[in-house]
Amino acid sequence: MYTNINFKTKKALKEAVASGKAVSVYQPGLGEIPNNGTVFLEGPHYPEPHGWYAEAEVRDGLVVKVR
Repeated sequence: MYTNINFKTKKALKEAVASGKAVSVYQPGLGEIPNNGTVFLEGPHYPEPHGWYAEAEVRDGLVVKVR
């Protein structure tokens, strides 16, 4: 799964979520995206090689916590 913003680092993602920026997630191709629960993210977006992976908590479609 990816975030709606193409974060180059996991640190940048964490900082955006901590500052209150609205970050949503999407899944290219098939599959459902949970509005609430745990998701696993990767970045930066394809075709760049993935350099970070994260576990995140989603509430009402927005990322609220990144681990």
